[in-house]
Amino acid sequence: MIRVLVVDDSSLIREMVRDILTSDPEIKVVGEASDGIQAVAKAVSLKPDIITMDIEMPLLNGLEAIPKIMAERPIPILVITSLSGVRTAFCAVSKGALDVVEKSDIDSDDGSRLIRKVKMLAGVDVAAHIAKMNRPIESSEQAKSFKRDSALRKSIVAIASSTGGPYALSAILSKLPASFPVPIVVAQHVAAGFTQGMAEWLNTCTQLTVTSANSGEIVAPGRVYLNPSELDMRITSKGVIMLSESSAGQLYHPSCDQLLRSVADAFKEKSIGVILSGMGSDGVAGMKAIKSVGGTTIAQDEQSSVVFGMNGLAVQQGAVQRVLSLSMIPDYLIRLADYRRGSY
Repeated sequence: MIRVLVVDDSSLIREMVRDILTSDPEIKVVGEASDGIQAVAKAVSLKPDIITMDIEMPLLNGLEAIPKIMAERPIPILVITSLSGVRTAFCAVSKGALDVVEKSDIDSDDGSRLIRKVKMLAGVDVAAHIAKMNRPIESSEQAKSFKRDSALRKSIVAIASSTGGPYALSAILSKLPASFPVPIVVAQHVAAGFTQGMAEWLNTCTQLTVTSANSGEIVAPGRVYLNPSELDMRITSKGVIMLSESSAGQLYHPSCDQLLRSVADAFKEKSIGVILSGMGSDGVAGMKAIKSVGGTTIAQDEQSSVVFGMNGLAVQQGAVQRVLSLSMIPDYLIRLADYRRGSY
């Protein structure tokens, strides 16, 4: 039985979350809290397996409550926020929260997504996750400078990520220099409307410039382009971003496979594909496409992943050439990009 503590200052939201979760016989809501002070106390006394946490609350907000809970008793935390609090909600990820969902996803008619996420995150070893977060990542000497060579062909880094991805992205991007010589494109599964808030948060973590991608933009070195969650993104052979409506019935938003396949088609052996923590299978076919054209494929390893799902499947199906810990990926990308650098 999965024991859940529901934290939100809105009694209506607490009731909706409780009704959705208790519709599954394997989940029990053991308590509720309307502010951060109650949340910290009940996290200790009730010993839940997971907490659903609002950010904007009186007395002690979620951003303040999360580190207090982690100090007392590390527990998986799923942040549930409104669009107005997205940037702050992603800051909670850097304090130990595992994932972020939007309040509009709390749908009493279809609570299956929330139930699946709660079941999956309840099994995460948060103490180990926090220990990995607090472990310093050594900067490479190679990160200090780059020499440009316009004679070499263009290259690009394409990243696919889902649950656990926001923290992994922040850890990687924070260790890449402003002079990183190739563009980075990212498909991260997030709720509709969340991409801009995530970009703003990531900009506080890195020397690179992170933006929500716009159709018609030409990708450039030192920049990170996030695939808007409501659209699918492709990159042409000229480095132009093309955005389009998602396919009817598409399970994942945005599509990691769509982005990675387009990079494979456009950049061939100069493609660098990275698949990070996440549940499901999105991105596996895209990683296979990059490998098949002679590109380089990298997966985050199980030990440093919140969920070894899509990255684990990519490894299992032979789509990955290098399986690396989160702390090793930035240095490896620096060495690859330095070797494959190009002008844009």
